[in-house]
Amino acid sequence: MDLTLMVALVIALALFFDFTNGFHDTANAMATPIATGAIKPKNAVALAAVLNLVGAFMSTEVAKTISGGIIREGDGGIQITPVMIFAGLLGAVIWNLITWLLGLPSSSSHALFGGLIGAAIVGAGFGSVDYSVLLSKVILPAFIAPAIALSVAYLATRLAYSITRRHDADSGDKLPRKRGGFRYAQIFSSSLVALAHGTNDAQKTMGVITLVLISGGFQVVGTGPVFWVVAACAVAIAAGTYAGGWRIIRTMGTGLTDVKPAQGFAAETSTAAAILTSTHLGMALSTTQVASGSVIGSGLGRKGAEVRWGTARRIAGGWLLTLPAAAVMGAAAAAVASIGTVGVIIDGVLGLAIMLFIFFRSRTNRVGHDNAVSNIDTAGGAVRIKKRKSRTKSAAAARTKNADRTKIKENSK
Repeated sequence: MDLTLMVALVIALALFFDFTNGFHDTANAMATPIATGAIKPKNAVALAAVLNLVGAFMSTEVAKTISGGIIREGDGGIQITPVMIFAGLLGAVIWNLITWLLGLPSSSSHALFGGLIGAAIVGAGFGSVDYSVLLSKVILPAFIAPAIALSVAYLATRLAYSITRRHDADSGDKLPRKRGGFRYAQIFSSSLVALAHGTNDAQKTMGVITLVLISGGFQVVGTGPVFWVVAACAVAIAAGTYAGGWRIIRTMGTGLTDVKPAQGFAAETSTAAAILTSTHLGMALSTTQVASGSVIGSGLGRKGAEVRWGTARRIAGGWLLTLPAAAVMGAAAAAVASIGTVGVIIDGVLGLAIMLFIFFRSRTNRVGHDNAVSNIDTAGGAVRIKKRKSRTKSAAAARTKNADRTKIKENSK
């Protein structure tokens, strides 16, 4: 196949991946303010789209990590070819759509990395991947960033509830304090998350397009994304956010996540801080995992919180499965593409058929918890908050039980 045509095909597929990233992940930035009524769904998605567009222009450090870090540069330049990048992207897009359809918590970022790594290994061998960069810029942040976000959100929630407590700790008298202000503060904090998402996730596609331009000889090795690449990726992720976010928004009213305004503000602020810091350091982390960690941390920070370990294990399983599963898909597509032009055509036809099947399947199935669950809602489901009445009943039952024990001891004397 003609090199120029192949590069153009990869760029088109990369922008489509960026679009799917928009409707797969970005609407989650607005999950909590919508749940608390701080902002209307239509306005929230539009705001998220605009801020993703702006955020994409703010940095290119993550893009440079992908274009010149994870895939090694050999004597003749980048070792991976446009055909292999096409196969890796195809694996990432298919896994992204499958998890979206099934409501499986996953990371679009790790799907992208997995697809590219699998394709690179098949096409150029294990030595084509720089595992030190993979470890320091992708794998370690995948564990450290969500843990830090969870801890910060937990402490911030405890602090917010302590400062705005409604009863005096000593006398028990009710205090004239309200937490309604947090609802409107959430508009700012969720906007910051959307902006941060644009600075990190949009850059991953910029990095892929830059990588294919370098591998095809259209750009000098070691250079970062040019302006038209930045602009195209910014528009693609913003369009995906606005066009596809509605499927996720429709599930937010079902109440999987019992988020109060103070919680939401703490979670979103922690998420934005973690993502912006990682972007500055060039770390290509999963914004979904960071946001989910913050929501879980804020839930644990509320009084009466309990961890639903079964749900937590399901979330962790989805996170751990994504990178290797996408790598297998990318490797399989690369093996077929290695045949030549016929292989690329087979990959394209099969990939398109799978995408169309998923699209029509999503149109015929009802939108519910089983097939279209927000990743942030899923994370929130890992924490159960006891209702005030339940806590009161539990305390009363405990007092009664202690009183009965005391009577039994007195009677036995």
